[in-house]
Amino acid sequence: MTTIPRLSDAQIEQFIQDGFVRIDEAFPRELAEEGLAILWRDTGCDPSDPKTWTRPVIRLGGYAQAPFSKAVNMPVLHTAFDQLIGRGRWAPRFSLGTFPVRFPSPEDPGDAGWHVDASYPGEDPTDFFSYRINVHSRERALLMLFLFSDVGEHDAPTRIRRGSHLDVARLLEPAGEAGLSFMELAGKLDMTARRPEALATGEKGTVYLCHPFLVHSAQPHHGTKPRFMAQPPLHLAEPFRLEREDSGYSPVEIAIKQGLRGRS
Repeated sequence: MTTIPRLSDAQIEQFIQDGFVRIDEAFPRELAEEGLAILWRDTGCDPSDPKTWTRPVIRLGGYAQAPFSKAVNMPVLHTAFDQLIGRGRWAPRFSLGTFPVRFPSPEDPGDAGWHVDASYPGEDPTDFFSYRINVHSRERALLMLFLFSDVGEHDAPTRIRRGSHLDVARLLEPAGEAGLSFMELAGKLDMTARRPEALATGEKGTVYLCHPFLVHSAQPHHGTKPRFMAQPPLHLAEPFRLEREDSGYSPVEIAIKQGLRGRS
């Protein structure tokens, strides 16, 4: 019987303190190549002709074909989900949703602001900027970054503010169950600028599992090869709880509680 790799105690502690953990070879490169063929086709661009790469970013969405559904359901990821959220507390998913494909370009992509991904609809379900997030991370268990191309430091890797999820917990607490909208929270994130920055680099097949409160940002692409990365949420099967009689807190919950206590 094959032993499924598990996150080490050090990796779980890193997740709690930094807000993310990187898993190399989380899904096979062969799956990434199969997915790339589908994604390139849908961009309408020629992978061998940079003259066809005329926009800094092309957004592709709704990917549930086999390479994508298999990638998100690798045993190593399911095991990590159990460790970070709790067995039975997360909802299975079978797609990778949106791919913002970033191309080498001198143009500003127009979406490179620091933010936290919101989780549930606000007043207007059609307006993403009105989506909301609260201190219990309603509906969202994790932010996940799936690398379908090799991503170096010049290839528009997602920028991450280490430990910023702890600050965000404190920002959200006064808003209670109603939480804050995407834009309301984004307007408060200057306080996280002191946090050290990390880059979500890695070879295709790498996955970053991120705390749902982690502050992150896109950036312009200064490399030579387009970057293909999915950034789906993992949803909750049951709400996070910040008060448990049995003290059976998940690492996501522990990080929120540490943030609220002012530990950073």
